[in-house]
Amino acid sequence: MGGTMDGTKHRRRGDTRQRIQDIALELFAEQGYEKTSLREIAERLDVTKAALYYHFKTKEEIIVSLFEDMTKPIEGLIEWGRQQPHTLETKQEIVRRYSQTLYEAAPLFQFMQENQATVRELSIGEMFKNRMMGMRDIIIDPDADLVDQVRCISALFTMHAGMFVLRDLEGDPEDKRKAVLEVAIDLVTQAHTGSRRA
Repeated sequence: MGGTMDGTKHRRRGDTRQRIQDIALELFAEQGYEKTSLREIAERLDVTKAALYYHFKTKEEIIVSLFEDMTKPIEGLIEWGRQQPHTLETKQEIVRRYSQTLYEAAPLFQFMQENQATVRELSIGEMFKNRMMGMRDIIIDPDADLVDQVRCISALFTMHAGMFVLRDLEGDPEDKRKAVLEVAIDLVTQAHTGSRRA
């Protein structure tokens, strides 16, 4: 079988840079971003501070690089969406792919939720907002009425809320992800049929 039981550790295994990112995120989650030092990250990794420095000079660099890496699929999705016709099938596929991308980046979104002041100080908040605008543009029809535009934006927010709020609900994480996805797809479908009624 191989030792890949704990999927998150091994999903992004391999190079030192990714190991640094994963360990840093773990430590930030355990004791908070402000309280974590580069020295502690190096100790947990069992490397020298100089070795860590070779990849990242600051904690900020680690977080920004993590954000860029984990949200690259969103950029790819936006690019793909821009090439597609504005059909209902396209929009539903965009929502499905976005759900999967968010799910894979869950530790990072957890960090953003718990360290909102830090996120505001770094360039992450702005970058995330830009990605959201891109997502919005590919699921909203240019001529959709306001209610349908709100439905599409709500579909995105539903998926974001699903990352955090639903942790407190009972149930299997994958079942919850599917439930959130179903609601998001419903909203996009309603918006699409709404804009066709006009």
